[in-house]
Order: sequence, then structure tokens, then C-alpha cells
Amino acid sequence: MATTLNMSSAANRENLFGPDKKTDDIVNRASGLDNHGLVGFQRQIMKEQDEGLEKLEETVTSTKHIALAVNEELTLHTKLLDDLDEHVDVTNSRLQTVQRKLAFLNKRTKGGCSCLILLVIAIVILIVVIWGLFKYL
Repeated sequence: MATTLNMSSAANRENLFGPDKKTDDIVNRASGLDNHGLVGFQRQIMKEQDEGLEKLEETVTSTKHIALAVNEELTLHTKLLDDLDEHVDVTNSRLQTVQRKLAFLNKRTKGGCSCLILLVIAIVILIVVIWGLFKYL
């Protein structure tokens, strides 16, 4: 089972990253070296790995800063949404209060037609009176 997992892991690695050309290159370069040459070659490989790790560290640090900035932005947006939700709740309660008052007023005026007719008659009388006053001036 372990052999199957290792083979599967190697196949997945090749699918993700492509064939490992560096390993083949390293084996070819190290095949003709003596012990002293192998030690130098290992140091060179470790130096290259250290450089790669430094680049990886820079990338991780940059990603960390981006993640922190995104977190701050999300925190701000969450606060803004909470404030908006609170304002919507307050406005909704006010609107419900006004609707109840309007419903009560509508029931008191029995549909509001008589009140509206009286208002129109009063406006017409006011216009006639004002027009009559301007006629004499």
C-alpha cells in the first residue's frame, strides 16, 4: 500500500509540476565527481536551495501582508454592513410606526374622501377670494 501511495504521489507531482528535470541533471553532473568534488557540489546545491528558500520567504511575507490588508478591509466592510443593518432596522421600525398611524387616520376619516373634498373646496374658495382682492387693487 505504501508503494502505491508513493507511486501515486510521484505521479501527482509530475502532473502538478511537470517532470523533475533537476534530479536527472543533478545525477548526471554528480556521476563523474570524486569525494571532494561531491562535497563542493552538495554545497552549491545547498546554496541554490537557500536562495530558493529566501525567495519563498519573500513571497510568503508578501502574501502575509496582502492577507493582513484583506483582513483589515473585510473588518471595515463588516462594520459598515453592521451599521447599515442597524440603520435599516431603525428605519423599518419608523416606517411601521408611520404605517400604523396612517392606517388609524384612514379609519378615522372613513377612507379620506370627505376630508379631501373639503380641502379642495377650501382651496377653491381661497383662490376666488384672493383673485377678487387682486381685481380691486
